[in-house]
Parts: sequence; structure tokens; C-alpha cells
Amino acid sequence: MTTTSKIEWTEQTWNPAIGCTKVSPGCKHCYAETLAKRLQRMGVDAYRQGFKLNLLPDRLDEPRRRKKPTIYFVNSMSDLFHERIPDAFIDQVMKTIRETPQHRYQILTKREARLGAYFATRSVPDNVWLGVSVENRRHGVPRIDLLRTIPAQIRFLSCEPLLEDLGPLNLDGIHWVIVGGESGAEARPMHPDWARAIRRQCEAQGATFFFKQWGGWGADGQRRSKKANGRELDGQQWNGMPVTVVDTTAGVSA
Repeated sequence: MTTTSKIEWTEQTWNPAIGCTKVSPGCKHCYAETLAKRLQRMGVDAYRQGFKLNLLPDRLDEPRRRKKPTIYFVNSMSDLFHERIPDAFIDQVMKTIRETPQHRYQILTKREARLGAYFATRSVPDNVWLGVSVENRRHGVPRIDLLRTIPAQIRFLSCEPLLEDLGPLNLDGIHWVIVGGESGAEARPMHPDWARAIRRQCEAQGATFFFKQWGGWGADGQRRSKKANGRELDGQQWNGMPVTVVDTTAGVSA
């Protein structure tokens, strides 16, 4: 189903597939896995197997039912480019996306090789934003180079959970960068200077910057709830969005 999202940088989530497996340190305390297990305990039918990969073709048409232009985060509970999701199923997802041009679709992956292989033989729909997770230097930063080669209208990075200073970044061809700390009971802290360094590089290289959250550790290094730590970096919120968002909601009702 599509669901109104609490994720600050999107509007709705659409999960035609759920479940995933871990591929890098950013996955260690996966929020989607925690939520899936909670839904399993609640008896939600789609999550009877917890966080095991599950394709849900009955959800493929859900965005067609919404006329109001909406920003969708695709597969917030999975990775669309997981190795066990067939190309044919991804093709069906892309068909829905192409046939609902009033919406914008954010697709985020840690599987950049599969992303590149898929779009090597297919075009990216104009209303798709493609992103990769960049949690550290070893696993995350190399994903940027492959993303840059894919001709998407919007290419973005999600540096969440940000686990270390990423060092110098080449943001050529990157339009949007999200930064956030980890939340949850076992959250790992994010140092403010790591986020500031990314913000400065965004400003210098023309990428839009979005600061999502501190997560479980505040800017002062103290453990608190995500809500208590808030979303301010250096005294303000940073809510930058790609400029195409401006045109998606004007004068349209549900």
C-alpha cells in the first residue's frame, strides 16, 4: 500500500516489494527490518515472513489511483535493485512510474552495480530521482561514481546513517544530498563536523543540501530521543529540495 510518510524528504511511500538483506555497515541497524518484525508480530499479512524478500504485485497499480501530484519514496521497506528482484518485476514498477507522470518517484539503493546494469539497457523515466546510500568512505563513496553515469533527471545521495567523515567528495552531476544520523536503540553517533563538511561541499559544488535528523545522538554528543535531538544544524533547519519539486503540486487537488 501507499502510506503517508514521516520521512522528512518525501510525501508517500510505495512498497511493491518488501524485505531485504544486509550489504554494508549502513544496514546494521536497519529501521525497515525493525519495523517489519513489529508488523509481523502485529499479524500484518504482507509481513508474515518478517523481513524476508516478498514481491507484492497487487500493489503495482496503487499510484495510479492518486491523481494529486505526489513525491513517492519507492521501496522504503526494501531495495528495488536487490539481486533477488527480477528485472521483469522492476520493469513493471517502471511501467507504473512512466504512466503516472504527475508523480515524482525517489528510488534509493545500496546496490549500485545492479542499478547500473539495469539502466544500461533501459532509459530512466523522467519522473524518477535515483539515489545511492553513502554511509562511509569504503562502501558508500564509491557508489557515487556509478550513479553519476546514469542519465536521471535527479541524482541524489542519502548520507544516512552518516558513520564517519566522508572526506573530499566529487559532487559533479549530483543534484541533492541528504544527511542524517542514525536513530534507534543501538544508534551510532554522528559528529557535527561530518555533516558540516558535506554541507560546505554542497554549497561549493552546487548540490542542494537537506539535513534530515541527528537521530539518537545530539549535536552535543548526548543520547536522547530522535525527537528531542531535532533537525537543526548550526541553529537552523536545512530543507533543500531539487527545483523540480516546485512544479509538481501547483493548482492540483486530490
